[in-house]
Amino acid sequence: MSTTFTIDTATSRANPTPAPMKRLTVPAIRASKGKGGDPLVMLTAYTVRTAQLLDPHCDMLLVGDSLGQVIYGLPSTVPVTLEMMAAHGAAVVRGSYHAVVVIDMPFGSYEASPEKAFESAAYLLKQTGAAAVKLEGGTAMAPTVRFLSERGIPVVGHVGLTPQAVNALGGYGARGRSAAEAEKIVADGCAIAKAGAFALVIEGVVEPIAIELTRMVACPTIGIGASAQCDGQVLVTEDMLGLFERTARFVKKYDDLGGRISAAAATYAAEVRSRAFPGAEQVYAPKD
Repeated sequence: MSTTFTIDTATSRANPTPAPMKRLTVPAIRASKGKGGDPLVMLTAYTVRTAQLLDPHCDMLLVGDSLGQVIYGLPSTVPVTLEMMAAHGAAVVRGSYHAVVVIDMPFGSYEASPEKAFESAAYLLKQTGAAAVKLEGGTAMAPTVRFLSERGIPVVGHVGLTPQAVNALGGYGARGRSAAEAEKIVADGCAIAKAGAFALVIEGVVEPIAIELTRMVACPTIGIGASAQCDGQVLVTEDMLGLFERTARFVKKYDDLGGRISAAAATYAAEVRSRAFPGAEQVYAPKD
């Protein structure tokens, strides 16, 4: 399962042409639980080109509200809007042919009532063509997850460290260090799974919580700062690629693109200033 590319001569950019394949589905993701296969692979994507590059390797692409910080330089995910999520979600869907595309519902778009959540989720799916939405929260959000699921909107849950609640949590530290908090996170995850979520993100918790939840719920768990024993893993792609100096403890940097981009820009700047660029290969000679 891979994506091939053709060159659009009008723009000189690679436009994806799907190789013979069938996009993964929400039921297939849910049914993977307990089958003994490979763990699910999920990464964030916010643009067409990133989606093109990640799609062949991922089961799910998450259009995360982390784009607020990664793309827009906002201090948290709280200011992210539905319109921002819709624009980036549509781009990721256009750039992918294999992975299930999941879009985060931003803060304030779903908490007020199940009906409000349905309105927001329907807008996102209509505007983007994505397969599912993701929302944060535990037991209090279970009725909303059930309301959406029963009306044909697939939902990924998110418990543990929930970035949209950073003001209430007091920061981004690991959750579940006290017995009471650990018990609440497990109860939250179970409630969301029982309400109909087809997958459950577990973020920033002490490992025994992630292991216990993975064993207790019927849907796949996706860990981020959780445990290798989760049914899958997700990271913010820009963190994984080393585009930021500061990342969470749970991030493994698989490259140093930040350093490589900076070095390439420095080389370019030096060649421009020395007039070494553009060279003969990059300029147009008169026609004979």
